[in-house]
Amino acid sequence: MSSLHTETPDTADTRERILRATLRLMEQWRGQSVRVEDIAHAAGVSRQAVYLHFGSRTELLVATARYLDERLQLPERLQQVLHAKGGAESIDAYTAFWAAYIPEIYGLATALLTTRATDEAAATAWTDRMTALYEGCRAVVLCLEEEGTLAAEWTVETAADFFWAALALEVWERLTRERGWTQAQYLEGMQRVIRRALLT
Repeated sequence: MSSLHTETPDTADTRERILRATLRLMEQWRGQSVRVEDIAHAAGVSRQAVYLHFGSRTELLVATARYLDERLQLPERLQQVLHAKGGAESIDAYTAFWAAYIPEIYGLATALLTTRATDEAAATAWTDRMTALYEGCRAVVLCLEEEGTLAAEWTVETAADFFWAALALEVWERLTRERGWTQAQYLEGMQRVIRRALLT
């Protein structure tokens, strides 16, 4: 319902204020007990206004994650992957994109990840963004299959599953935050491992 109404400059501004407030609270509170009432107060709008723009809390959290992608110019950043020449270069380009992107979405991503077990809306938002990441991995694997460089032991599905799992936020977090790897070490290591695993 909310996605179908015609937006005026005023309603578009209200929608963005709600999204900014949701993003800020989710990051500050790590997703813990962020209620629609809290978001409305932070945005300076009524609770009803939040539901007018977003039909449910789930829709709001999904829209917030996508809003962050828009702010970070996700489509433009993926152009480097689309322009890669060949499967091996596509692996490197997609891994490089994701390695640079994780630190920028880390606040919201960890909030969604840590609360998804008890918060259905957070779980839906997390799944929405991880599905997008998976589709990117699958597109790269399809490129490998088409050019005949996908290792014989993989199917497109299992190779995409592996690629996606290797790029998990938790892997980046453990290596960089817990083990002290630099971004450069993480990127080089992941590119090397994924290439060796997937290429003939």
